[in-house]
Parts: sequence; C-alpha cells; structure tokens
Amino acid sequence: MLKKLHFKNQLENIVHSAENYTYLLAVSGGADSMVLAHIFKDLGIDFQIAHINYKLRGEDSDLDQKTVQDFCEKNYIKFHLYEVSQQDQKPENSIQLWARELRYTFFKQIQEKENLEFLVTAHHLNDQLETFLINLSKASGINGLSGIPSNDNKILRPLLHFTKEEIYEFAKENNIEYREDLSNKKSDYLRNKIRNEIVPKLLETNEHFLDNFKKSNSYLNQTKDFVRQQIQEIENRITIFNKYHKILSKEKLNQESDFVKFEVLKKYDFNQKEEISKIFKAENGSSFFSKDYQLIINRDELIFIHKNEEKETKEEILLMEKFDFSENQIIINLENIIEDIEGINKDIEWDFDAEKLHFPLQLRRQKDGDEFYPVGFSGKKKVSKFFRDEKLSILARQKIWILTDRENSVLGIVPFRQDRRNSKDENTKKILKIYNKSKNEI
Repeated sequence: MLKKLHFKNQLENIVHSAENYTYLLAVSGGADSMVLAHIFKDLGIDFQIAHINYKLRGEDSDLDQKTVQDFCEKNYIKFHLYEVSQQDQKPENSIQLWARELRYTFFKQIQEKENLEFLVTAHHLNDQLETFLINLSKASGINGLSGIPSNDNKILRPLLHFTKEEIYEFAKENNIEYREDLSNKKSDYLRNKIRNEIVPKLLETNEHFLDNFKKSNSYLNQTKDFVRQQIQEIENRITIFNKYHKILSKEKLNQESDFVKFEVLKKYDFNQKEEISKIFKAENGSSFFSKDYQLIINRDELIFIHKNEEKETKEEILLMEKFDFSENQIIINLENIIEDIEGINKDIEWDFDAEKLHFPLQLRRQKDGDEFYPVGFSGKKKVSKFFRDEKLSILARQKIWILTDRENSVLGIVPFRQDRRNSKDENTKKILKIYNKSKNEI
C-alpha cells in the first residue's frame, strides 16, 4: 500500500535528506504524477511543477493542462508551462523520442533558471516492468535489464517501488483529481502494446508477480553495481595517469575480455563494437571522437580528453619585440606561458648572447622540418626526432612551445633544451635570460 511515510522513506533512501533540497516535478495530469505532486505538497517539501502541452490530443491536452494549473494555483505552487506551437516541428515518426527530448530540454532550462537541484518524475513499478521487457527484446545486457534507476544524473523516481494499482488506490482514498490519457489504451507503440497486451497476461500467471519482479529487479541492480565495481578496479589497475586527463594502458586493456574492454570504453562513450576493434588496431597518432571525448592513440597509451577540458590555445606568442641594449641583462619569465605537462619539469634557465639574436622573438608550436642544435649534443637534430627520443605523448607535444627568432630559427624547445648557437659565452656582454623556476628565485 502506498503511504506518505513509505514514500518519504523511499525519497530519503534516494537523496538522504528530502527537506534539504529543491525539486522540479514533471506533472502530466495523470494519476501517477498528480499523486506525486499531492504527496510532495503534504510533506511540505520545497518544489515547483512543470507541464508540457504537446497539443496532440486537442481538447484533452488542454484539460490536462488545466488540471495541473488549477492544482498549482490552489496550492500556491510555481507553475511552468510549455505549449507546443507550429514552430515546434513534429516528426512524422518517432513522436515519442521528439517529445522526450523536448520535455527534458524544457525541464533543464527551468532547473538552471530556478536553481532546482532535482528533477522528479512519477515512474512506477509497472513502468519498470515494461522497460525490462522492452530491453529484454533488444538484448541490452544487464544495464538494460536492471531497468530505470531511482536516481540518475539528479533525476529522481521515488514511486518506482509502488505499483500502478497502489497509486490509483491512493488517489481514490485522498480524492485526488487526475486525468486519464486514453491514447495509452491504443497499442500503436511498443510500450503500449506491452502495457495493454503482455503485462496483463503475465500478472495473471502469479498473484505475486509484481512483488517477485521487484525483488528480481533489486538483485539485478546489485549485480550491476558489483560488475561496475569490478570494472572500475580493473580500470584503476591499468590507469597510467589521471591528473589532467585519463591515460590507460592500451596493452593491458587489450589483454582483458571483450566484455571488459567494452565496459571500460563505454564510460567514454565509445560503445560500438566495430569502433572498439578499430581502436586496438589503430596506428600511433590516430584519434577517435565520441560525444564527449577525444581518444588519442599514443604508442601503448589510450589518452582520453573530455571536450569540456579542451582549451583554445594560441599558436603563436610575441615574446620580445626588441632588446634594450642600454641594459646588460634582461630577464623574461615564462611562468604564465609554460603549460603543465605530465611528468615534465617546467624549470628552465637559458642565457643568450643578445647581440647574436635577430629580434623579434616569438613562441610557436612545432612545424614540419624544424631542427636545432641542442646544448649538450654535437651536430643538429630534428625537433620531431627530439620529441620521439624524449618519448613525449602526442598530447604533450601539443603543449610544447618552440622559441624562434625573426629568421624562424629555433632557439630552444620550451621547457626542454636550448639551442647552443646563440648561447652566452665568455665574450658575451649583453645577456637575455629566458627563465622559469617553480621554487627558487634568481
């Protein structure tokens, strides 16, 4: 039986302390969402209500809106309405997908504007069963079979443990006004067909069917949590670096089963088996893109960069236009220019003979054909080979600056090695010091 205390306990289990948060309730006007709204009101929880009039059922859609709006006005609850207009082009197919995307976009906008932490929907146990059957038909694995989560990205579903029958009984006992969507009686969508034709036959087989399904669903979720924990432990073991971005060992991950590889890469939105196969066969330097990540293949490394972490970087910086030769020494500090690169010491202290330099000086990224005469080496070296010898990742190379002069001659690779041709010697009178020290002062 659905009781307010039982409901509050469910909500507390999801968010720990229901009264400490603010909520946006998605209310359609049906029995389940109207019951949800009444319980929130009676419990004195801070919430607002959002309703969408899709204009799909003529006067019935308007009466649904009126039911929800009247409830809000009567109880002084802030009401948010989205009315679908001609500007909202409805697709000829996938009406359900279109409606879902529209409402969740609307809900998110309200949450951001009103500073509401959680979105609450009225999904119940019967919805959970329907989802299980739909996912069973799609071979969706344990994630699909475990059904609708009670808390997913701050979307709460506190009615998931209650049956549709319990919700109707509660509405009747408490004289709660609601609207029936008669279109749900039509079996023109897969979910409706399962709801109207398959679920009733399953319920006939066992009077405790829904209770047993609830227990099975709980076991599946526990199994899913266990598998997720094991996958995370495997990922932790093969993680090489995890400060600015995630780097995994390609070799160690490839030694795991196909299931583990799929589950690890799925976390970064790479969930197509054909693409995963290509990742492990790809050449060094290859890149793959998912919705939120870029994956770079760097020898035996898989480097994951979240698109929110990507920064627009300059390709060229004017460092020094000219040298004031009335000074014997000028110091340029690169503290705010040198970028953090994993495992690389940022400290440098280069002394140049200013009279040998061709100004202006600039910093730029590496170009094909760059070469220099590094201090401590005989002869010259290509910058690309220097990078290979230092075993720098592709990501690290993108953060490295090349110091050049007016003639585009390389004066040094920041923060690695200075070119020796223009370095200070015993005859130097005017010194240009390029400097960056993380701890010590000059």
